[in-house]
Amino acid sequence: MTAALKSPEGWSIVVPVKRLTIAKSRLRTAVPADQHAALVVAMAADTVAAAIATGVRLVVVVTNEPRAAAALRRLGAVVVADQPGAGLNQALAFGAGRALAVQPGCGVAAISADLPALRPAELAAALAAAAAYPRALVPDVAGDGTTLLTAAVGTALRPRYGERSRARHLATGAVDLLTGPFAGDSAALATLRRDVDTPADLIAARALGLGRHVAAVLGALAS
Repeated sequence: MTAALKSPEGWSIVVPVKRLTIAKSRLRTAVPADQHAALVVAMAADTVAAAIATGVRLVVVVTNEPRAAAALRRLGAVVVADQPGAGLNQALAFGAGRALAVQPGCGVAAISADLPALRPAELAAALAAAAAYPRALVPDVAGDGTTLLTAAVGTALRPRYGERSRARHLATGAVDLLTGPFAGDSAALATLRRDVDTPADLIAARALGLGRHVAAVLGALAS
């Protein structure tokens, strides 16, 4: 483990964002139809803002969605087009390659774009723990998905997202941080694990404390 990887400065983060017309279909009943796109962009914005706030070296957003690209670029992310256009895993691998081209001395981490309650301190703690392993993951709150996947310098990210991605990543040698450094702490990494796919998920994220972008969207609807 290099000294750099002990701090967020030793990492680059890749965040994939889908086209708004197909993103988060199960969340559509959470807000009026004309606000669904705004909610999805706001979730990505809160995720990216938290990642940047950790002090990581670079945040790369992979998307072909102009509205999301503009919003996330304003926050300080480097936005690249999803040139493979062949799904989430290919987009993440492409983004990891772009991150390494800019910051070859950094590890690469992929996070979901739907973490509106994410706290920078939690993400920083997860990255610090992940630095002890060639590859590591944090599962989603359901326990079968993946919200964070990391690869140390010199190790390929090897994303295997899809159904039961936690098991897929474990099968490729990634270490689950919740059964390693954070074992026994049921509250550990709660905001990093709290992805949002449904209205019930959004309510749960709100209980943890939403980021300012999603809070603004929901606040405007309530006023």
